[in-house]
Amino acid sequence: AGCMPPSGSIELARNGRSDFSVYVDPAAPLSVRADADTIVRYIRGISGASLPIVHERAKDGRQILLEIDMAIPGATAGSGVASGSGAATISGTAAGSGTAAGSGAKDSARDSKARDLGSDGFRIWTEHDRLHLTARTGHGLRNAVYTFIEERLGCRKYSPSVTVIPKNSTLVLPQIDDTQVPPVTFRMQNFHEPSYGAWHKLDTRDDWGLFVHTFGTLVPPERYFGDHPEYFSELNGTRVPDGQLCLSNPDVFRIVVDELRALMRENPGARFWSVSQNDTYCPCGCRSCSAIDSVEGSPSGSIISFVNRVAAEFPDKIISTLAYQYSRSAPRHIVPEPNVNIMLCSIECNRSRPIDSDPGGASFVRDVEDWRKITDNIFLWDYVIQFRNLVSPFPNLRVLQPNIRFFARNGIESIFEQGVSDMHGEFAELRIYLIAKLLWNPDANVDSLMNDFLDGYYGGAAPHIRRYIDGMHDALEASGEELLIYGYPSSSENGHLSAAMMKRYDDFFDLAEDAVKNETVYLERVRTARLPLQFALLEQAKVLGTAAGGCFADNGDGTLSVLPGIDSLLSVFVGGCRKAGISILWERGTSPDRYEAATRSFLARSAQSHLGRSKTVSLAPPASPKYLGGDESSLTDGLRGWDDYHMHWLGFEGEDMEATIDLGSARTVSGVGADFLQDIESWIFMPLSVEFSISVDGIGYTTVGTAKNAVPASRYGAVVEPFAVRFVPVEARFVRVRAVNMKSCPPWHKGSGGKAWIFTDELVVH
Repeated sequence: AGCMPPSGSIELARNGRSDFSVYVDPAAPLSVRADADTIVRYIRGISGASLPIVHERAKDGRQILLEIDMAIPGATAGSGVASGSGAATISGTAAGSGTAAGSGAKDSARDSKARDLGSDGFRIWTEHDRLHLTARTGHGLRNAVYTFIEERLGCRKYSPSVTVIPKNSTLVLPQIDDTQVPPVTFRMQNFHEPSYGAWHKLDTRDDWGLFVHTFGTLVPPERYFGDHPEYFSELNGTRVPDGQLCLSNPDVFRIVVDELRALMRENPGARFWSVSQNDTYCPCGCRSCSAIDSVEGSPSGSIISFVNRVAAEFPDKIISTLAYQYSRSAPRHIVPEPNVNIMLCSIECNRSRPIDSDPGGASFVRDVEDWRKITDNIFLWDYVIQFRNLVSPFPNLRVLQPNIRFFARNGIESIFEQGVSDMHGEFAELRIYLIAKLLWNPDANVDSLMNDFLDGYYGGAAPHIRRYIDGMHDALEASGEELLIYGYPSSSENGHLSAAMMKRYDDFFDLAEDAVKNETVYLERVRTARLPLQFALLEQAKVLGTAAGGCFADNGDGTLSVLPGIDSLLSVFVGGCRKAGISILWERGTSPDRYEAATRSFLARSAQSHLGRSKTVSLAPPASPKYLGGDESSLTDGLRGWDDYHMHWLGFEGEDMEATIDLGSARTVSGVGADFLQDIESWIFMPLSVEFSISVDGIGYTTVGTAKNAVPASRYGAVVEPFAVRFVPVEARFVRVRAVNMKSCPPWHKGSGGKAWIFTDELVVH
């Protein structure tokens, strides 16, 4: 306590007292006063010292000065290199732990930007007994404040609910000259907790009037399609309401412009307005639209042609449009107007390797380069979680930095990393934290960032969590697998989620839980981190059935029994989700409670016995090999499907299904049935009808009933419907089920003219 501060340092507080004040210009915006309050609050929280906020400069210089100076072009020192990258000394304790946003040298492109602080950059510097936090804008000053609190005072905000404030009655700072200017000027994740976003220097879309997939909003098909089908996409000669717009139609242009004018009157402050394709395929194939796209070599041709005309109507606004899926490639000749923003999306890319080094990413790299040749106004939309199964292992942490570096290196200054709006995904807190740091500084030390987070968030369990993360990433790299944002744990059962690796991961979590078993807060966080592994075990068990690692035991008498560990694992997983506040397990909204009910229904129904179980099935024609390998035996293996066509469903594309079961000998039969699935977003429809017939000798068949479809073909969402008949008991050895496929998608459907699917899971004989 009696030590003097090092020569040249600044003593902000000693023994809980301070003679510093915080200066705010009396003419400064209210936001600066709020920033001053923030600094005062954290210094008091750390040391107990209360600093007054004043509006006059101190004569002795012992002040923290918050300054907005529009005239400052940059800093005389630290330009391009953050000179404050070393850890600050706080009463002899190192702060920063490698998290300084300016810890690495910036490349030459960023050196030139550092000469101008821009709207986000700042300079933190000391001058004798003064500490200056200087920026050109209020936004930049806020960034300086939170950077100072984190990097110089040693505080952390690991999640919206976890803020770490070290306790130290004496605060000593070295001399500082730290200039930071991010290469990415718009940094967004779709997680919008305000205090977390401010701390981590993230942006929001408050400046947007409409945000993506807006064709259906601007020209609603329910309003216009009945009288004007020509406003919408033509597909194989037919206009369809659930595709896109006909962008060569002059009335569509007029309606879009009029609708935008009305919306802008309601929200005049919004600068960005999206005029962009719906979240589906089916670009217009009419003669006029096709002619433009043919010349331009991409459906983006008709889109940019249309959007350019819209942008000319609103020269003081930014009109944004998507380069997404079918429109991702740049046009050959048309150049976007200066006030047209291109929202370029990486949805198809593999996440197991960096985009620019993955052979599968070559086309996206080419698209980035092609768009950059014709415009600087690019908003990069990247995807960083597993959307189909949010709470499932998704080892993509090692590609976050190289991908953000690739975007920044190509001059893309606006980046949106899409996760989920709440903390629902695997390692949600860690992933969001790392992304925020990398968006500010793509060259940050990820290893140090991760260790700092794990130590602060998981306590003594951190080393074991790190071994789990590294082990899974190593296994993924060794397997050579792709990692897609619409994947399933079962698809990796021979790769990074193999039985051997799953056992190893489980051991890591046993050690992690044991390390913090007496620390309730850390223990609950570890258990939440374990949920994706438990989910993967459950999903693999459901697919494996009676095989090793499956959820059933075969009793040898035509019945299955659920293994006892499955029921308890399901209860632990769902209970853990509830406790962690995880409300959805995939982006379309399956709740943990619904997942539990569906899984228990699957277990109960699959365990039920019937005469056809394990009997031989023949198909004519064969099933599609895309699902279950087309294995006909899946129709009598007892395993039932649910509302996801990837699991235990056999598919037939554009063809009727005719399946014949051989019961082995004549049996008394009184009923036959089968469930079918409809999911028209995936071109799966109910059969028009299902005919059931029986035979004693396999030659002559007698029809015992026909079930007609009662589910409207236009019904959206996944629907499972039983088709069954009951009849007077009769002797039969062979049972035939014939399902009639509509063959082609209806004219109104986005797949109009394409082949329709039917899916069934089990042929049940009573």
